[in-house]
Amino acid sequence: MAEQRTAIIIGGGPAGLTAALELLRRTDVTPVVYEASDEIGGISKTVTYNGNRIDIGGHRFFSKSDRVMDWWNEILPLEHTESNSFTLKYQGKTRELTGGATGVDPNETDDVMLVRSRLSRIFYGGKFFNYPITLEATTIRNLGLARMARMGFSYLKATARPIKPEASLEDFYVNRFGRELYNTFFRDYTEKVWGVPCSEIAPDWGAQRVKGLSVAKTLTHAVKKRFTRTPVQDIAQKGTETSLIEYFLYPKLGPGQMWETVARKVVEAGGEVHRHRAVTRLHTAGDRITAVDVLDTESGATETVTGDHFLSTMPVNELIASFQVDGGAGEVPANVREVAQGLPYRDFITVGLLLDKLKIRNETGRSPSGRADLVPDNWIYIQEPDVKVGRLQIFNNWSPYLVDKDDKVWVGMEYFVNEGDELWTMPEEQMAQFGISELARINIIDAADVVDSTVIHVKKTYPAYFGTYSRFDEVRAFTDSFANLYLLGRNGQHRYNNQDHSMLTAIAAVDNIASGRQDKDNVWDVNVEQDYHEEKTI
Repeated sequence: MAEQRTAIIIGGGPAGLTAALELLRRTDVTPVVYEASDEIGGISKTVTYNGNRIDIGGHRFFSKSDRVMDWWNEILPLEHTESNSFTLKYQGKTRELTGGATGVDPNETDDVMLVRSRLSRIFYGGKFFNYPITLEATTIRNLGLARMARMGFSYLKATARPIKPEASLEDFYVNRFGRELYNTFFRDYTEKVWGVPCSEIAPDWGAQRVKGLSVAKTLTHAVKKRFTRTPVQDIAQKGTETSLIEYFLYPKLGPGQMWETVARKVVEAGGEVHRHRAVTRLHTAGDRITAVDVLDTESGATETVTGDHFLSTMPVNELIASFQVDGGAGEVPANVREVAQGLPYRDFITVGLLLDKLKIRNETGRSPSGRADLVPDNWIYIQEPDVKVGRLQIFNNWSPYLVDKDDKVWVGMEYFVNEGDELWTMPEEQMAQFGISELARINIIDAADVVDSTVIHVKKTYPAYFGTYSRFDEVRAFTDSFANLYLLGRNGQHRYNNQDHSMLTAIAAVDNIASGRQDKDNVWDVNVEQDYHEEKTI
């Protein structure tokens, strides 16, 4: 009888849990997942506070990968739709939905994916602008003809004489939008996110997040939308830039519901999922990982666990620091340690506010929450330079089931920070008051309408593209030299992956384990190859 093989999976987020379920479905390898925290889902978790649910950072369930779309739909079926007025479609054909041809009723079950309309706008100068910026009467009126003309000439100049080579994220944006538009709508917000000038950030971030988006493509999309009418909603939207998609799927109870469900399926199928378990050391012999030390963060006990395959989603700097190569940690090459230690991250604070109402009013005619008075945005980009808040999520519009009471508005203020800085170390009550004062200052709320508040800190939310990032290949060469080690997901690859990209790295790793493929190029090529980019030729 063949000896049972195991895969040690570090981290219970989308990449780790996808890998675990795929291993159970397609191989004879038993996955053992170790999650350091008490929560499943990584940054895709859902946090519950006084009956209200918070989505950390906002997670649209949308992918141009058919494999991912089917994967999600298999875990949580789509909601009921009226077949004569709203038919769901993706992969080029109308889908036979799981749970019946017309889906399931979210009022009767929690296990359901909602279909949500997408609207994200920019709040600048006390006014709303479409995101991405569109050439329409409201935009012209808000900016003024003179400024619009400057933006137009600036864009034409950038098109005629682009910056070559693109050495920074600033160059990337200027080449696609012109300097005037960049200065108005990209520079300040991006520097809020990263905490450094765009001129110091590698252009890779733009290449991964908005590579296919440009002024020309935004205008083309607007023209297509105006002259194309169809009763069928194509969820794949494969001819549309990701930043322009108009609807997406969303678990009824937030993104964490997806990953809690996956974790349960992993255990039911014979895998293991352990919380409060931090991997603190990797043991190696030759070109293979042989075991890991696992710390029980509740009891303080440590055990050494052997395995056949090792899949890591932990931050790269922590992974390299944990290596014990052939019995001596000093054998990790000095250059690899230097690069890993120099990889920067941005951390994240969400200030959740429960309110009676917002001061900003709904003038769009749209109402995904069911409240006619509530603005329909999923999130609002706050471009106002005199406040530190970066984005505002309106959870009612993600899913009305995230909000405990129908007559309340539940929002999340997003702050991009560094662990240990002034905002990070601010007492929670003081931080909540700081957030309230910022929204009141820009006339989005009245402080008197705040009913309750909470503050959530999340470390290492955004792998950053500066510091030693330009030398990341030195780390990859070292980790790839271990035949049975795979680095997956956002923090595992120090890459600003979307949720579906993280899943695809896991799927690729399992493909290799199942087939015996030795190189890992397909794992690293996710979100690099054209098929995975947020790009589509028009």
